[in-house]
Amino acid sequence: MRRIFVLGLFVVTFQSCSEYQQVLKKDDIKAKYEMAQKFYEEEDYKRANRLFEQIAPKYVGKPQGERVMFFLADTYFQREDYNMAGYQFERFIKSYPKSDKLIQASFLGAKSYYMLSPNYSLDQTDTDKALLKLQNFINAYPDSEYFDDANAMAQELTTKKERKAIEIAKQFNKLGEFNYEVLKSAVEASDNFISDYPGSIYREEAYFVKLDALTHLALNSYEQLQEERLNKAKDAYFTLKKNYPETKFEKESDNLLGRIEKELQKFNNRESK
Repeated sequence: MRRIFVLGLFVVTFQSCSEYQQVLKKDDIKAKYEMAQKFYEEEDYKRANRLFEQIAPKYVGKPQGERVMFFLADTYFQREDYNMAGYQFERFIKSYPKSDKLIQASFLGAKSYYMLSPNYSLDQTDTDKALLKLQNFINAYPDSEYFDDANAMAQELTTKKERKAIEIAKQFNKLGEFNYEVLKSAVEASDNFISDYPGSIYREEAYFVKLDALTHLALNSYEQLQEERLNKAKDAYFTLKKNYPETKFEKESDNLLGRIEKELQKFNNRESK
């Protein structure tokens, strides 16, 4: 019985493939449309996609054109070809702005770009594009069933950009151990982060990176620049403590403050003589 079942399955599959190849090679647009729709409903997106690709130009301006273009875009999405999916959904939106599928197409188009967003350590051009698409969707369709998903994806991408920004500041700070001009870049990057991402989960870390960079910049400065820079570092310590009284960097920041005050005391001793 098992052999018979396997044999039967093989015959059905072979016939299906044979029929598909025949329809693929013919110029019968209607037959291709019907078979493409059948494969789509069966979630055979690879074969459906190839058929929709062939017939889409033939249905431009026709009643079925809207359906064909949406299915073509969605088969790309289902096959995880997100570059083509995003492009095709954009074409659909421009071609059929009054479609019943407009909201779904807008969401899937935005999600296509979301799926292209790379690891935080890489170039974030695609992340920026995805954020723009998602934000446009959120603004345009606040009552959509996809709103929560779009909002969650936008938040995830924002956090990814924040992660890249804080890692850049930390890298500047680390490299500044050997290049004190780079410490200035660490301070600037930290300031930019604090300004650009006021609600970030990494904001506390940005305050600490600034404190750390300013401290080492001061400690390794020429003597005539030290006092002023030490006081700036001390201000950074109190700014961190003001914003985060129970900071997770308490031990490290207190150690830095100790070094700052020790050096400042030398200047105070000189002035008192």
